[in-house]
Amino acid sequence: MTMFAKPIHLGSLFDDLERRGGTTAVHLSRPLDLAPHLGTDLDVPRIAALVRETAGRLRAAGVRPGDRVVIAKRNHWDYVLLNCAAARLGAVPASLAAHLEPEALRLLTKRLAPALMVTDAEVLARARAAGHDPSVHARRTVTVDGPAEDATPLPEIHGTDAPPPYRPPLDAPLAVMHTSGTTGVPKLVVHTTRTIMRRLAGFESHRWPVLGSRPDDTVTASYSFAHGRALAWTASVLWLFPRALSVITSPDWEEAGAHLFRHPPTTLEVQPATFVRWQSHAERTDHPFDRVRLFVSTFDAMHPPTVRTFLNASRRRAPVWMQGWGQSETGPLTFRFLTRRALARARGPEPTTRDLGRPIPGRTRLRAVDPRTMRPLPQGEAGLLFCRTEALCSGYVGEEGRWRSKLVGEWWNTGDIGSISATGAVRLVDREVDALRNGGCLEIEDVVDDRMPGVLECVVLGVADGPPVPVVATGDGRLDLGEWKGAVADLPDLADPVVTTWDALPRTATGKVRRGVLRTTLGLAPDTCGSGRWT
Repeated sequence: MTMFAKPIHLGSLFDDLERRGGTTAVHLSRPLDLAPHLGTDLDVPRIAALVRETAGRLRAAGVRPGDRVVIAKRNHWDYVLLNCAAARLGAVPASLAAHLEPEALRLLTKRLAPALMVTDAEVLARARAAGHDPSVHARRTVTVDGPAEDATPLPEIHGTDAPPPYRPPLDAPLAVMHTSGTTGVPKLVVHTTRTIMRRLAGFESHRWPVLGSRPDDTVTASYSFAHGRALAWTASVLWLFPRALSVITSPDWEEAGAHLFRHPPTTLEVQPATFVRWQSHAERTDHPFDRVRLFVSTFDAMHPPTVRTFLNASRRRAPVWMQGWGQSETGPLTFRFLTRRALARARGPEPTTRDLGRPIPGRTRLRAVDPRTMRPLPQGEAGLLFCRTEALCSGYVGEEGRWRSKLVGEWWNTGDIGSISATGAVRLVDREVDALRNGGCLEIEDVVDDRMPGVLECVVLGVADGPPVPVVATGDGRLDLGEWKGAVADLPDLADPVVTTWDALPRTATGKVRRGVLRTTLGLAPDTCGSGRWT
């Protein structure tokens, strides 16, 4: 095995790629906030130089080994480059999405107590206007764009030559990212070189059939690049030298559509809410998805009609949809390939997409346990899902007790309810905190989405003292009640639907609906049928 067998070091990632002769072109839907003068078409050597230059500026700003560096800015792939620059100095980068509520952004920054905060003027202005200035918890604050009070524009910091890359111990903190925060303030997840680079990026950097990037691929992604997924994705994709890596920073079709037509993808990884927003464009005769051989969905559950639409949009003979299930703390745990044939079967009350496939061979073990006794359950019986994986994060910043409460020996409590079949297939029921008295809300949401094409999103909220409340988002905020009653006639009893629009639903940076906030907005009691002990 050579030193370049797989990506290992985050701080020297682009240097290593350059030494290996990386020829992948990088296409951006808009210029980097970190370096707008570079435009939208880059290559590996130029990016490697930018990371070194940025590391020099961070060092001149006072960053030293062991320091934490908070990154909270408008969504873009330069989150990854800033992570690399900080890690090169031996600092620990912590990526916080600009989409966070100001109060949550301030609290997480306080927990991190960073030596430096890298942000932008808009994020600072919004937080300060809400009375929750996160920069007061950092020794120094810099902005990647224009000036802001008590902050220095990063371009004005004259950097020194970047020192040689720091090589942290395999199990030392390498990077921090946060969970989605659908039920409250997100948790700060700590990953190490062993967990995120060796276990996650290292696994994906092999040329696996179907999944591995090919020399003629244009590998495209659009999601929150503050998420840890962006680090593993970048390292593993570039390590395989595809023709192009393509980045889309916004789900808005005005930006995304133009970029997709300019650089048609052959593999496409998009957060589920973005797939839904693009679905109507995929249904047209003129769309940029005809060359896609592999669709990848992560972060949240997918509804069958969306998967079906994109598979049918491809002109490939046999396009594949890879559905993964995992968490920020663990990385991917299971995966399953979906095909046109799988999605064409009868649209009954048990949607195809609830079957999450099987654990990753040799890397993940799963079991379902009784939530009351914590004893393993028979095959096929739904319970709390526990996993065992060497990619498990090393803790939560500021909440170590919370992290340890979810760890039983070497088994991690995912907080999800599901069952495991005799063949090892995992069927997801719901998050434990969101589960209904009988079954889960996800299957109801899938069925509604499948049977009512005009519904953009259905969110079912369980209540402790009555039937579940469905919140239905449509394009114009209106719903045919007769069609609704017909669609849910064979489902469990539901309260009358609350009708709204897509934009009115509160979401996380990865597009998940913030169910707790939605409950409060609707005036529902916070109590659910779940305990919420393992969120």
